[in-house]
Amino acid sequence: MENKVKSIGVLTSGGDAPGMNAAIRAVVRTAMSRGVKVYGVMRGYNGLIDGDIVELNLRSVSDIIHRGGTVLYTARSPMFKTEEGMKMAVDTCKRLGIGGIAVIGGDGSFRGASELTKNGINCIGIPGTIDNDIAATEYTIGYDTAMNTAVEMVDKLRDTTQSHDRCSVVEVMGRHAGYLALESGIAVGATAILVPEIEYDFQKDIIDKIRNTQHAGKKHFIIVVAEGVGGVEELAKKIEEETGIESRATILGHVQRGGRPTVRDRDMASRMGYHAANLLCDGIGNRIVSYRSGKIVDDDIYEALAMKKPFDFDGYKIADTISI
Repeated sequence: MENKVKSIGVLTSGGDAPGMNAAIRAVVRTAMSRGVKVYGVMRGYNGLIDGDIVELNLRSVSDIIHRGGTVLYTARSPMFKTEEGMKMAVDTCKRLGIGGIAVIGGDGSFRGASELTKNGINCIGIPGTIDNDIAATEYTIGYDTAMNTAVEMVDKLRDTTQSHDRCSVVEVMGRHAGYLALESGIAVGATAILVPEIEYDFQKDIIDKIRNTQHAGKKHFIIVVAEGVGGVEELAKKIEEETGIESRATILGHVQRGGRPTVRDRDMASRMGYHAANLLCDGIGNRIVSYRSGKIVDDDIYEALAMKKPFDFDGYKIADTISI
């Protein structure tokens, strides 16, 4: 099949996620296998505005599949949201003959992609965010690595928590979504898990659970809190005042964004990048690549952004039941 475009671009936008480099690599190599030139846009949409763009080839994406972060760097671009910024971005694409762009990022990045498509530059979104909060897809690039990092950090923290008979209140990432907190909390055997999707009762959901497990002979406790719930310092203080158990707050922070991507993130990113590149080479835009029911599919970007992702209440119930 003859390609409908001669060159495409690829960029990473918003928060970085392990596996983004694997997606970049897949986009480049898939497009080049079809004779399509690929440009790497540096630092997200800012690169389109500033003309900070490099041509990529087979060798420039060698030995990046195992690296965390993004070799194209990333940024958030307020300027891109303005009429002037959009015009500059479109002009850059037209000047270089870029017929489409693979945008690796989250919801905010995809909204930018939809606006760019409206202005004549086809875009395909590839979900890359450690929060796993894109409703159209069951999985987002970076989620598995971030979970493994969080679990590793909490496992290390548990050693000192147990040595001192303490309660550790651990904040993991997830400003608007509790998926990372829920799954990592289950994996570390947390006494309680707090997420933005479910309002918690301090007495019932934390203090009573600590006391129940104390009666069963346990002397140290882990509370996992999603970033969107917040207030971990104050929460640790309240737990200590109420129970007399020495309590400490730990914020894992941006360590969760880094590190070598896991097998799942490398594999999923490669499959999604391959799918996105083929869509762009066929002249198709305004889609988001998704993973559902074991298959890589794609959805209309507006329909995908309008979807609401249901929270895993069954998982939350399981966590609550087995945390005694």
